[in-house]
Amino acid sequence: MTLYVAFLRGINVGGHIVKKEQLQEAFKSLGFQDIITIRQSGNVVFETQAIVTEELEKRISEKLLALLSYDVAVFVRTILELKEIIWSDPFQGQPKEGTSFLVTLLPNLPNKFPLELPVIIPKSTAQIISAKGLEVFSVTHGGGEGALPNPYVESKLKVKTTTRNMNIIKEIVEKCGESC
Repeated sequence: MTLYVAFLRGINVGGHIVKKEQLQEAFKSLGFQDIITIRQSGNVVFETQAIVTEELEKRISEKLLALLSYDVAVFVRTILELKEIIWSDPFQGQPKEGTSFLVTLLPNLPNKFPLELPVIIPKSTAQIISAKGLEVFSVTHGGGEGALPNPYVESKLKVKTTTRNMNIIKEIVEKCGESC
């Protein structure tokens, strides 16, 4: 069995309210086990036989479309992949005071990342500092900038993404790093 985390885009924001019991039931109906939700922002931890990530994303997305009647972008990572993000310390050397560290999850590897990094997001102080694999790492400095990296990366890569604060990634790993 492998421990996965599904990051769901647009859950419990913008009027799309979904109770954790609904999410848990949807995941259970797919045959997944040990299902927990973390926070109310579409973070679902579950266990299942090792399956290709893209297949998991497709199955979950189809189930959520049937349940919610709207398309939900799904980004699946293993707990090990999340640990590797933390271990890689992508924000090393960044000032911590007043800074938010954000991880934007991509659905697939871009052929070539279309930006020379680091880059400041226009009309802000938010900065995309690096990209590695299926993740893009950004820093923001308050003033409502926390939401900026996601649409900016989407516009440049022409794909749907979802963004989580690094603290959420760490919280998930701390709660479920060995097992939930």
